Amino acid sequence: MKLVVQVKLLPTPLQAAALEATLHACNEAASWVSEVAFAKNVKRNFALREHTYREIKQRWELGAQAAQHVIKKTCDAYRTLAANAKAGNLGKRWSKRYLRATEKPITFRPEGAQPFDDRMLSWQITDRTISIWTLSGRVKQVAFTASPEQLARLALYRRGESDLLYRDGMWFLNATCEIPEAEPNADPEGFLGIDLGIVNIATTSDGQIMAGRELNRGRLRERTLRTKLQKKNTPSAKRRLKKRRRKESRRARDINHKIAKHVVAEAERTGRGIALEKLTGIRERVRLRKPQRATHSSWAFAQLGAFIAYKAKKAGVPVVYVDPAYTSRTCAECGHIDKANRASQAWFACRSCGFVDHADRNSSRNIRARAEELWRRGAQSTASVPPPTSEGGTGRKRSTTTSGARSASPGLQSRVVDLVAERTT
Repeated sequence: MKLVVQVKLLPTPLQAAALEATLHACNEAASWVSEVAFAKNVKRNFALREHTYREIKQRWELGAQAAQHVIKKTCDAYRTLAANAKAGNLGKRWSKRYLRATEKPITFRPEGAQPFDDRMLSWQITDRTISIWTLSGRVKQVAFTASPEQLARLALYRRGESDLLYRDGMWFLNATCEIPEAEPNADPEGFLGIDLGIVNIATTSDGQIMAGRELNRGRLRERTLRTKLQKKNTPSAKRRLKKRRRKESRRARDINHKIAKHVVAEAERTGRGIALEKLTGIRERVRLRKPQRATHSSWAFAQLGAFIAYKAKKAGVPVVYVDPAYTSRTCAECGHIDKANRASQAWFACRSCGFVDHADRNSSRNIRARAEELWRRGAQSTASVPPPTSEGGTGRKRSTTTSGARSASPGLQSRVVDLVAERTT
């Protein structure tokens, strides 16, 4: 499976200037290629090269590999746009959002991510440095920082391209690693049901509530502060907003990682699978009052599901997705379905058998029961494979093609791990 390791670069001022000039030139060239592709309606890699390759090399003085990656990045962007449009992620074809996205060429930010392959970028793992191609020539001994676990993972499993990106005054490299998967558990001893909600982010069928009301109080404080600063609209308020703009998303990502890690570890320890709700299109299906919309949309439940999926795949834990319809109204003891069963947000009281339980725990038990029934019938998860996920930071990473590198042998693996450990101590 693919996993993205993000490391932070520590360039000198001269090295940072060379990286910045290279990134700006590549993205400016990509925006021009996008205009050509849009005007000529040519959005396939090799066909687009005929119209743009020579001009890119002459006008921006990019190398052959960099020019090819610029063209490929542009084609990938149009392919992603077409996929989102087809899936309905941009709204209806007549909506303003859809027209705004499809009726003009794609533009690239000056500091957008740029892919580098092994001809343009080499890693010196034990020295914690890289050598990278720039417009000023090859820049060597660019330092980076990473944990010992990340260093070992890079040394053993790194394959294919790495993305250079600049964010909030810092330089990062996203490296794609091919991580071996554990042997899947074909005979789980039941399932661990997970109910996802707004008040309690995740509740297990064992009765454990993760990230509940205390977290929501913190989210409300952040949202209230952000609203006040936006209304104030002074230079100091804008500076503070800019400084805090990604704080909530970083916090949510960290909490999602912790929840996913705990859930997968518990399922692996007990030999069970994981049962999740299939929440595709929930924002289109659910109608909420205006005060509830911000709370409902501010948490990345899809991200949490993706984290659980890839961590479970890595550990060999099966994941089954079930239809969440009426799980909050169904009694986990007798199966009676009634809207009145939901006595309050927090409590469930069955009108038929009198069973009383925490509402989210009751829902998670129903999710567990549906997953066990699906597994008995031989049904597998229908959810798509999650995209490569970053473990070393907060940046997004698109899928990349892998090069034909050979896997490291067990002897080499042990020597590399020992060497990295010795270097870091």
